[in-house]
Amino acid sequence: MTEFKSDFLRTISQRGYLHQCTDPEALDALASRPAGITCYVGYDCTGPSLHVGHLLSIMMLRRLQQAGHKPIVLMGGGTTKVGDPSGKDEARKLLTNDDIAANMASIKTAFSRFVTFGDGPSDAIMANNAEWLDQLQYIDFLRDYGRHFSVNRMLSFDSVKLRLEREQPLSFLEFNYMILQAYDFVELGRRYKCNLQMGGSDQWGNIVNGVELGRRSADMSLYGLTCPLLMTASGQKMGKTASGAVWLNEDLLPTYDYWQYWRNCEDADVGRFLRLFTDLPLDEISKLENLQGAGLNDAKKVLATEATALCRGREAAEIAADTAKKAFEQGSFGGALPVVKVERVRLEAGIEAFALVLEAGLAKSGGEARRHIRGNAIKLNDAVVTEETQRISAADLGSDGRLRLSFGKKQHVLIEAA
Repeated sequence: MTEFKSDFLRTISQRGYLHQCTDPEALDALASRPAGITCYVGYDCTGPSLHVGHLLSIMMLRRLQQAGHKPIVLMGGGTTKVGDPSGKDEARKLLTNDDIAANMASIKTAFSRFVTFGDGPSDAIMANNAEWLDQLQYIDFLRDYGRHFSVNRMLSFDSVKLRLEREQPLSFLEFNYMILQAYDFVELGRRYKCNLQMGGSDQWGNIVNGVELGRRSADMSLYGLTCPLLMTASGQKMGKTASGAVWLNEDLLPTYDYWQYWRNCEDADVGRFLRLFTDLPLDEISKLENLQGAGLNDAKKVLATEATALCRGREAAEIAADTAKKAFEQGSFGGALPVVKVERVRLEAGIEAFALVLEAGLAKSGGEARRHIRGNAIKLNDAVVTEETQRISAADLGSDGRLRLSFGKKQHVLIEAA
């Protein structure tokens, strides 16, 4: 491991964020100066929330600010109209301006938990690339910037090459994306003296394009740095579960479910996730990851609470942890479990167990729900459900008008009569 002099590069190296860097020695020297770096990460507004898969780059911005440097969160109000082809087999659905604006407003809410915005030297800025991309005059833009891009080289980048190898169509609109992203870097350099772009390793080609465009078109000294594309120990992509994406926004994913996502991580991921997704000191993390048996489960609870505290606030994280403790250890329902409302008249008539399991989100299909039941993995109020067509009815409701369905030991849903 390279021994860096700057707090920023030393921290991201020790914690496992660093994958590639265009000029590590020069960037390290720049990062050693107070407020020497202004860095951006871009996020297109393709949905109403970012998910855990985006969290690595968000945490990198947090580490940057903690080291005294200035983060820029760039909202892709302009590039979302084009769509990044990286990692995609087909073109993204084109969104309306109203859709993009609504998604951007929703996404913004998550960032204030991770970085501090304001007017100070190291306070974060939120920018929107629509401010300059929407104003471009196409012919002038191509003459000034398009001449710096070789089509031969553009075809060699993974975002393009993989689509072509799979014989999936790549529109000319998408082909322009890497030019626009490179131009973002140059524009941010002009406006905010931004000198570093970070992103996932799939963005390496686009980032290098920006570094080179800055040098060729404006004699700028720019740098690029990427984090690894994070996979779980078993090879699963971060941010997705059987029941869907792990959203950062609370209105799309309850805090209890977010806490459970971290609590349910694989044993081999505990130490790595503690380093990447919490602010705990490295020596404390070393002790936690070396625990065994029940102790390792305690380490997972620490991970879940600390990661949730960053995203949802300390109080919400501790409520989720307390709810889990009551549900798992004390057999109580707890107030923060996910709640699914079902019409009372349906419950009075009775609902087949497999159908209710599916409705509760504990399975993705009726067949999967049946398999869960056949495997004795489903419980109703802590009693194993043995028949797929067992009728669950209002008679199973507690005094509070609720019943609890559980899949294994870790997934619980309250069914409430509406």
